[in-house]
Amino acid sequence: MKKRFFSITCVFILALFCSGCLVTEGTYVKKVQEADGLTSQLAALNDKHKALTDENNSLKEQIKKLTGDVTNITGQRDDLDKVLKLKTDDLSKAISESRTKVADLEAENKKLKENVAQLQTKSQEVEKQSNTFRELVQEMKGEIAQGQIAITELKGKLTLDVVDKILFASGESAVKKEGLAVLKRVVEILKSVKDKNIRVEGHTDNIQITSRLAKVYPTNWELSAARAINVTRYLQQQGIDSKILSATAFGEFQPLADNSTPEGRAKNRRIAIILLPKE
Repeated sequence: MKKRFFSITCVFILALFCSGCLVTEGTYVKKVQEADGLTSQLAALNDKHKALTDENNSLKEQIKKLTGDVTNITGQRDDLDKVLKLKTDDLSKAISESRTKVADLEAENKKLKENVAQLQTKSQEVEKQSNTFRELVQEMKGEIAQGQIAITELKGKLTLDVVDKILFASGESAVKKEGLAVLKRVVEILKSVKDKNIRVEGHTDNIQITSRLAKVYPTNWELSAARAINVTRYLQQQGIDSKILSATAFGEFQPLADNSTPEGRAKNRRIAIILLPKE
């Protein structure tokens, strides 16, 4: 652009000379001033062009830097997304495991509560039975001291063994008057028992029945059965619920002692009144 301006100026000056200096001095000065103005404008435009070029380069650098930042941010975001996904998966797994543990604990807690309830119920039953045991022992302490009655409590079963001579005459199945008095005292305690079954068992020694008694009781089975039934009937008559009563005969086949001695046979001839858990 400078070369073009210089050429125009030379042509202009040459024209002046060729025309025999027909152009006035004022016109010359005016043209020179115009040329100087154009030169100044050119310089200003060049400066502006340089400034714009520099600004453009700066903007390009900024764009490049921003593009790099965006790329880095995108990569970081991808990395964060991956980390977040892993954390989310881990959290979901942990929540699932926690829910499973909570469900297991709730089931175990429920089972423990049921066990506690059962233990409480069993404890109450044991307490009631123990009270019955203590009452019977207290009521029958005289007979216990004389060896006529034995009371035991084992694994939820309370047993009152009464030797036959208290209840029956020799070879008889009907309860004698003195025996009814003994049973009457037992009945008053058994009336309070509501949650147990009461089983009356008849037992004998191993001496076989002979003579006239054999016509009534051919074996010890019949004698033990008749005695157990008569005691059971008396308990029913005294107001004990017949639904919890039962009579069983064992004859000589469940002895407590050795049948080879008189003392042993005396222990084996007995009525057992047993309190059993309801099935």
